[in-house]
Amino acid sequence: MSEFTLVPAGPDTDRYAAAPGDATTRGWAIAATVTDPEVPVLTIADLGVLRKVEQHDGTFVVTITPTYSGCPAMEDIIARIVAAFDAAGLRAEVDTVFRPAWSTDWITPEGRAKLVAYGIAAPHPVTTAPAGDAGTLFVRPAVGCPRCASRQTTLVSEFGSTACKALYRCRRCDEPFDYFKEL
Repeated sequence: MSEFTLVPAGPDTDRYAAAPGDATTRGWAIAATVTDPEVPVLTIADLGVLRKVEQHDGTFVVTITPTYSGCPAMEDIIARIVAAFDAAGLRAEVDTVFRPAWSTDWITPEGRAKLVAYGIAAPHPVTTAPAGDAGTLFVRPAVGCPRCASRQTTLVSEFGSTACKALYRCRRCDEPFDYFKEL
């Protein structure tokens, strides 16, 4: 069994390129091309949903963690992973794990930049209450508009186009936008 350790490919390399003899690196590269069906500018690697790629007896085992346990996109993501490996002439199985629970802190810096470029405000870092302080309420810092960068925004609805997003409106440019909620 071999396990993947991410080694970024250079700009002149094939997107499925691997280090010599390292099929698992190639497996990660293939899985990392799979896009999220709800936010198609993000890959599952950008989101931090892609956790691990191993190879067992010629079959790749791709481990993913859903953004939340009821995420309706997971079946589609699993199908996209298997299809990406099929297209490369390889066999893959997908293992879904729920621990540790996914966090928006797992979104890569590249993923956060892609969200903003797509018109979705990136989530703030997750803030947890001090140990033993279960009564502390989470107060979300001001959400910046992804179009004009103003912090003069208003929450319109805690639920946006998907359950993981909230709908905001910018008071400066008057544009509505989604905010990827922190988890």
